[in-house]
Amino acid sequence: MLIDAIGDNSGGAERFAVGLAVALPRERYDVTMCVTRKFSGELPRNLTDAGVRILSLGRGEDFRPQAFRKLIRYLRRERVDVLHAHMFGSNVWGTLLGRLCRVPVIVAHEQTWSYEANPVRRELDRHLIGRGASAFVAVSRADADRMVTIEKIPREKIVTIPNAYIPRSPGPAGDLRAELGVDPGAPLIVTGAILRPQKALSVLIDAFALVAQRLPSVHLAIAGMGPCEAELQERAIEVGAADRIHFLGLRTDMDAILDAGDLAAMSSDFEGTPLFALECMAHRTPLVSTDVGGIRDILDDGKSVLLAPRRDPRALSERLERALLDAGLRESLADAAHDRLSELTIERIVVRFESLYDRLLVSETGQCTRRCR
Repeated sequence: MLIDAIGDNSGGAERFAVGLAVALPRERYDVTMCVTRKFSGELPRNLTDAGVRILSLGRGEDFRPQAFRKLIRYLRRERVDVLHAHMFGSNVWGTLLGRLCRVPVIVAHEQTWSYEANPVRRELDRHLIGRGASAFVAVSRADADRMVTIEKIPREKIVTIPNAYIPRSPGPAGDLRAELGVDPGAPLIVTGAILRPQKALSVLIDAFALVAQRLPSVHLAIAGMGPCEAELQERAIEVGAADRIHFLGLRTDMDAILDAGDLAAMSSDFEGTPLFALECMAHRTPLVSTDVGGIRDILDDGKSVLLAPRRDPRALSERLERALLDAGLRESLADAAHDRLSELTIERIVVRFESLYDRLLVSETGQCTRRCR
C-alpha cells in the first residue's frame, strides 16, 4: 500500500488505509505500507503491532522524485502483485511507478474531493490514473458519479466501496462535561474533524449560535486541530458564543467525547464516507449532518440521520434544535444508525477488497496468487 503520511492528526482516509492494511488476512497477504513522507504516533504502531512492515521514503515537503528510487527497488525486488495507492498524490505516483515496475494490479483509491476549480487534478485523474490504474475506487456513489460525469473516467474502471468503521485504540478515561464545566443536564453537541476548509465548521458555528438563542444552556465541543483553528475561534467570538463553544484540540479520547454528547454534528461541504459518521453509529450518538457525499449511502434522512443542505446555517440549526428538543427522536436516530453498522465493519469491507484484488489478478495475470505481496 502507498500513502503520503500518517500521524496523530491524520484524517479518515489515512485511518481507513491503516485499518485495511491491518485487517487483511495474513494467510493471504504479505502487506507493506509505504509512507512517502512522515509517520508518527498511534497509526504506525497499529501497523507494526499487526505485523505490517513500514517502508519509509523520507520525502520532505519539497518536490523530490528521487526519493521514490527506494520504492522502485522494492517493487522490482519483491515482485509485488498489488499496489494499492490511497489519495491523489499517491494515486499519481502509484500509477506511474507501478506501470514502470510492471506491477500486475494497481488500485487507485480516492477518498473524496470537491471536483471543483482544479482542472489539473481532473486531467490527471482522467488521463493518467483513470487509464493507468487497474481500478479506481470511489468511496461513495456520489463520488463515482462525479468521476464519470466531470472527469470522464470510464464507468467500468470505477469500483464503489465505502469506508468501514475503524475502532480506535482505547483513549484515556475522562469526563468531558466535568472538564468543560458543562452541567450534566445541559445539551451538548460534539464534532470531531481536522479543522480545514472542507469541514465548513464556520457553518456549524453559525448554526449553533442560532440554536443558542433559543436554548441558552446548549454547548458545542469541537475536537481536532488544523489550519482554520484561529479563524474558527474568531468566528465563535463574532457570533457571541465563545463561552459555549469549546475547542478541544487534538484528542485521543473521541470515544469518550461521543459518549458525552447528546448529539453529533457535521457541516462539511463535501465528504466521501466520513469515518466520524461511522463512529457516531457505533456509539449510538445521533447525528445531524449536511447532505453531502456518501452520507445517504449509509444513513436514511429522517430515520437514522437528520440532513440539511450544505452552507445553510439556518437549516442546520433547525435540525439541531429539533433533535435536542426530542429525546425520543435522538434515541430512534441512534438505534436505526447503529443497526446499519453491521454492513460497514472492517471485516465486511475487507472481503470486498479481497474480491477486487482476486478479480483484477485473474484479469491481469490469469491466476489469483495464493499469497499476494
